[in-house]
Amino acid sequence: MTLRREEHTDADRLPVTAQTVPADDADLRLTVVDREFPVDDPATGELDLEDRQALRRVAGFSTQLTDITEVEYRRLQLERVVLVGVWTGGSIADAENSLRELKLLSETAGAEVLEGLIQRRSRPDQATYIGRGKVEELRDEVIATGADTVICDGELSPAQLRNLEERVKVKVIDRTALILDIFAQHAKSREGKAQVELAQLSYFLPRLRGWGGNLSRQAGGRAGGGTGGVGVRGPGETKIELDRRRIRTRMAKLRRDIEAMKTGRSTKRQRRRRNAVPSVAIAGYTNAGKSSLLNRLTGAGVLVEDALFATLDPTTRRATTSDGRLFTLTDTVGFVRHLPHQLVEAFRSTLEEVAEADLVVHVVDGSHADPTGQISAVREVLAEAGAGDLPEIVAINKADLADPIELARLQTLVPRSVVVSARTGAGIPELLEMIGAELPHPEVEVSALVPYARGDLVAKVHEHGEVIEVEHTADGTRLRARVDPGLAATLNGFATA
Repeated sequence: MTLRREEHTDADRLPVTAQTVPADDADLRLTVVDREFPVDDPATGELDLEDRQALRRVAGFSTQLTDITEVEYRRLQLERVVLVGVWTGGSIADAENSLRELKLLSETAGAEVLEGLIQRRSRPDQATYIGRGKVEELRDEVIATGADTVICDGELSPAQLRNLEERVKVKVIDRTALILDIFAQHAKSREGKAQVELAQLSYFLPRLRGWGGNLSRQAGGRAGGGTGGVGVRGPGETKIELDRRRIRTRMAKLRRDIEAMKTGRSTKRQRRRRNAVPSVAIAGYTNAGKSSLLNRLTGAGVLVEDALFATLDPTTRRATTSDGRLFTLTDTVGFVRHLPHQLVEAFRSTLEEVAEADLVVHVVDGSHADPTGQISAVREVLAEAGAGDLPEIVAINKADLADPIELARLQTLVPRSVVVSARTGAGIPELLEMIGAELPHPEVEVSALVPYARGDLVAKVHEHGEVIEVEHTADGTRLRARVDPGLAATLNGFATA
């Protein structure tokens, strides 16, 4: 196949160095664009970030393609979308914030947003989501901008999707399908991919569409109308019924697989409980800086990206409080307003990491236009996951970008909060002190004289317990500490009055 490709870049947007690579075949002409990627930093997961961006187009780059396969075209071409929302309640600022969030979701999915429309209605239209006049305006906007997709800021019924597509003559998707698409792009682990596939199948099952009578194999006796002729009468099954049956079979298998993987996750949690290691879950709105905070506290090196739903797979790392006690810190998937219930169900095993924790660090983007709305949305999902009653520390992140007056207002509104910056490290010592104060303290107080030959026991007390007093004597290390019952039983042989 002959391939000709030219890359044109806007130097004002992204500095690049272009060079032409000679080839033996005169028909093959490529322009290679060299970008300077930052050196891999374990605190930001730069290698994973480079892999994710390897096939992502950049808005503003123009591409002229000839003699290219459809697969390569779909990789390189940005979808051009128009957003549409229905404002049913609240202020106009709330409606605009919701549409801005839909814009960020669309850009994260790899689309170029051209225009956004909002209609004020008491409730969405049952047939087309927006009113008849707004549909005509939307159609004119699609034609004027050359858009190929319309994204609605809500979950549409199958009838609404079909009717709206017939009117505007381009592909129509809703907020739920958009979020599912982002999850499908970002899932990396086997469990994450299975959870996303289950959520997608749950969403698309009631939205399957037939291709007309040419795919139907249903014609039985008089019920078939006799139009099929001799040899085609009898019991049959339509193509759409076959697809539904196969989807249900696949969903049953995915549920069994996720349940099996859930067992492994539960085993790890039980092992941590036996070792009396407290657990802390980092939760919060998507793109609030949860992974950055995990990297700052533990040096985990997980992927950090300024995009929505960059993290899907939970990551657990060891950390220590300011007084030296060990605990585990788990980064979880971010939440969003109107999180699809299919995702909540499919990711229930992942959300159990939050429900089983001893403490939740709720990360809030202090520089966001509506941080209080984000807090409410996250707490709603936490309550649905069974973690609504857990102790909570609110970490107001991105202090280096936020307005100090807004930060002070947030701290006044939200009790048990601390202002931090995962980027600069500001406020991290105060956060660790708050975590140490909120974590459960060991139950049993012991006094023991541990011989120097058993330095391993002293190390365990420092690592898993809370040392009250320590003294080094000629006979060994005299300890007074609070420890868990298992370690207390081990220290009984060295107990002192």
